[in-house]
Amino acid sequence: MSIAAPSNPKEITARGIILGVLITLIFTAAQVYLGLKVGLTFATSIPAAVISMALLSAFKDATIQENNIVQTIASAAGTLASVIFVLPGLIMIGWWASVPFWPVFGACAVGGVLGVMYTMPLRRALVSQSDLPYPEGVAAAEVLKVGMASRAGAAEGKAGLWAVIWGSLASALFAAGGAVKLMAAEVAIYFRTGSGATGIGASSSLALIGAGHLMGITVGIAMLAGLVIAWGIMVPLMTSLTPAAAGADAAAHALGIWSKEVRMMGAGVIGLAAIVTLAGLAKPIYSGLKSAMEAARKAKLQGAVIERTEQDLPIFIVGLITLISMVPAGWLLASFIQGTALATLAVPLIAVGIAYILIAGMFAAAVCGYMAGLIGSSNSPVSGIAILTILGAALSVGMVGRNVMGPDLAHALIAFALFVTTVVLAVAVIGNDNLQDLKTGQLVDATPWKQQVGLLIGVVAGSCVVPPVLELLNQANGFVGAANTHAISSQPLAAPQALLISTLAQGVIGGNLQWNLLGYGALVGLLLVLINYALKKSSNDKYSLPPLGVGLAIYLPSAVITPVVIGALAGYLFERAMARKTGGETAKRLGVLIMSGFIVGESLFNVALAGLIVLSGKGEPLAIANSLSESSTMLVALFVGTATVWGLYRWSARQGEQIGA
Repeated sequence: MSIAAPSNPKEITARGIILGVLITLIFTAAQVYLGLKVGLTFATSIPAAVISMALLSAFKDATIQENNIVQTIASAAGTLASVIFVLPGLIMIGWWASVPFWPVFGACAVGGVLGVMYTMPLRRALVSQSDLPYPEGVAAAEVLKVGMASRAGAAEGKAGLWAVIWGSLASALFAAGGAVKLMAAEVAIYFRTGSGATGIGASSSLALIGAGHLMGITVGIAMLAGLVIAWGIMVPLMTSLTPAAAGADAAAHALGIWSKEVRMMGAGVIGLAAIVTLAGLAKPIYSGLKSAMEAARKAKLQGAVIERTEQDLPIFIVGLITLISMVPAGWLLASFIQGTALATLAVPLIAVGIAYILIAGMFAAAVCGYMAGLIGSSNSPVSGIAILTILGAALSVGMVGRNVMGPDLAHALIAFALFVTTVVLAVAVIGNDNLQDLKTGQLVDATPWKQQVGLLIGVVAGSCVVPPVLELLNQANGFVGAANTHAISSQPLAAPQALLISTLAQGVIGGNLQWNLLGYGALVGLLLVLINYALKKSSNDKYSLPPLGVGLAIYLPSAVITPVVIGALAGYLFERAMARKTGGETAKRLGVLIMSGFIVGESLFNVALAGLIVLSGKGEPLAIANSLSESSTMLVALFVGTATVWGLYRWSARQGEQIGA
């Protein structure tokens, strides 16, 4: 399905910017809350695209490129909320009692701007000239195309719009079933293995099934390998070597060892794979920079015209903005240090901090951008990058103060490392989102530089929202392990990622971190890199086992990974079944749109539910009393989820046959 674009379509408009910023306010607030609640965030590109199409459809002159700018603004801001994987750590260690606006705004804004700048030269190498799947970027483009095609009355366009609608309604209702407690939020089984324990869990999430379908079978198999390594080898082995606590059941024993030890090894796998990935990206990065500079020179030549769909911000502007961003970055770091035990070390710490933001930020943006292309923004292990970043930051600032270390100085160094990591993480998450959005733009004939401007608008909008929402939740709920006891609620938010990151910072600077676990993980990662290399070489690149996908499955909970694997396998079987049928290609495209709808519906429901939770002050505002046992609600979730996926695949096949007849 293609959408013809005029030579100069309407893209950046006042109404589009206003709509994008308004969606940003809602999504960023929801992202902050859900990230603190469960340690995960969701991609906002597709829901934003759907909302944009629905609202801008009232204007006859609205274009697909204008809708694309709206989702670009909203997705950049929603993604920026992932800085809450680090920021609450400053509350937890007692450095802040409340969340100050300007330092947090500054960290988000500076990091976000750098994230856009760092990934801009990679557009040609990793988007235009790459075969990376970009699952969410492709899905967002398909949603936008369907919306425009349905206006024109195309048969497949109408069917596609219904595919998005049915998928959205199904996933929203399925998520609602879990919220009211008629279905289990997770289907899980844990059991003893001799003196050890293991098990597997699967979140009741059609959105994750959809993400798996969009990722494809290669990444799905890699994640399946990661599940086998984590829960079939590591957890049983390590639980057998560690006696269970008194009264602990198999689930508590297995999950305890996974969260404390196996997950750290997963971080090591991701770290090694990320380093190898970056080394492999050296040539594409160089090619991207060279291509960008050649485009800039070409633009200066008299009569030279660069196609609209290849026009980036000039590389000179990119470099200038990057250098100028170091000024507010230095001011932020200086303000953070002022009046603390670190004041006497201000100059070397600020120098180290700026250098780390520049270098680690480039690393994080490139790797996260690549991973977004491989497995999607929602499933890109940004928190794994945060682990590596805090290790590097803590080591760097720890070296500056190693000769004058004392309790007060150590505490201040931990806080400074967390703040520097916040800036780098902002770079990473925007880099993670930037290339995904640019892929969507490529597929709908958008102008890259206009999208990049939209990204910057989204960064500023999101940076305004994160501090007040975080402070509101700090005052209302507080965080687990925080010294602040003035929260209104007696149920603090878990903020699991921030708790882990702050623990790592304390371990590195305090000298008691378990480096051996990260080392073991790195060895596993090296083995996976070698296996992937051998597999690709022996099959002429037909088969591969992406180490990042394997590491991700070790690092993230099985409840998140298992449905993704199921979705990838289901999608493979469906597309294989459709390969030789009449209208099979149409059915495949409709299947992609249904899976996109799964992400849309559940995301929008979670946005609404998060708002309801905040407004009502209840952790489970929709829960109702029922007599179903836990095992019964698991069976209900399994049956309803299977029937829904199967039924909608069947619908796609029938529609494809009718349209192709």
